[in-house]
Amino acid sequence: MSEFDRAKARAFSQLMVRHLEGASVAIMIEVGRRVGLFEAMAKMSAVTSDAIAAKTSLSERYVREWLGAMVCGGIVEYAAGEKTYRLPPEHAAMLTGPSSRNLTGMAEMLPLMSRVIPDVAEAFRSGRGVPYSAYQPDFTGLMDRRSRPRYDELLFSAYLAKPEGLIPRLEAGMRVADVGCGTGYCIALMARRFPKSTFVGHDISEEAIGEARAAAQGLTNASFVVQDVVRLETPTPYDLVTAFDAIHDQADPAGVLRRIRDVLAPGGTFLMVDVCASSELADNVGIPMAPYLYTMSTMHCMSVSLAGGGPGLGTAWGHQLATRMLREAGFADVQLFERVEPANSLYVARATG
Repeated sequence: MSEFDRAKARAFSQLMVRHLEGASVAIMIEVGRRVGLFEAMAKMSAVTSDAIAAKTSLSERYVREWLGAMVCGGIVEYAAGEKTYRLPPEHAAMLTGPSSRNLTGMAEMLPLMSRVIPDVAEAFRSGRGVPYSAYQPDFTGLMDRRSRPRYDELLFSAYLAKPEGLIPRLEAGMRVADVGCGTGYCIALMARRFPKSTFVGHDISEEAIGEARAAAQGLTNASFVVQDVVRLETPTPYDLVTAFDAIHDQADPAGVLRRIRDVLAPGGTFLMVDVCASSELADNVGIPMAPYLYTMSTMHCMSVSLAGGGPGLGTAWGHQLATRMLREAGFADVQLFERVEPANSLYVARATG
């Protein structure tokens, strides 16, 4: 047995304190987001807790205690002499507004994940996972809110722009499917931008497809199908299939990739956006937000797949495994564009003739 290293113990104690501080601040970030404190403070100069409470119609006592956490967490600045609080614009940029820079959506995931802790703990014992239904009805709406700013900013400028010649082909007219389309936001964006192309969204959630159909009313080139994408079918092959953060948590990801290959026309393209990570744990150590990826995987992505009898690839399945699975599904030409945006990579796989 090795000798107890007191210096190592002290360093780890400090690390644990930082982890607990971060978790505590994340809870308070979610509270502040829900009651509108960040949005209000972003429009205010240095002010008292009374002024903030009056502006937001909230209890001053609660606001003041929340501000204590924000000040100690380095998010809000405090002038002790004047007892005033200020949210710097540099901080507000990452806490407010519809931009993908707003990181509060990541904190929004934590209450939902905490809700299923008993189920996940039991899954550790049984190995069976937690079904997708356990996260509803909140999960679909939460993911939709988190993803929309990213699609608004990057769908055309990054994702669809990377494959050479794809946007001109969409402008000329293609037959397109989006698998795991959720509420169909990407379908609607593409259908409006490319009126000569036709778009079909596939998703297993009847609620999500219902929302998609309602939102796409008036778009004659967009339609939606409730369908488990492992049984993806179409009477006419697609020229392009897209999947945005939809493959790694499937119950049968290999089967889904094969079905996508099967429904593509010769020379068709599969465009897959998925989490940027390595399949090797050692490569992910020290990467920003890597603990968050493994946490979300344990609490949702891996567990949902296992609950469906799947392999439980996990959020950090990584580019090595993803590329190999694409090739095994029958795609001979696979291109990887790492970190087309901070969290995700883009895979462009082509179906040879």
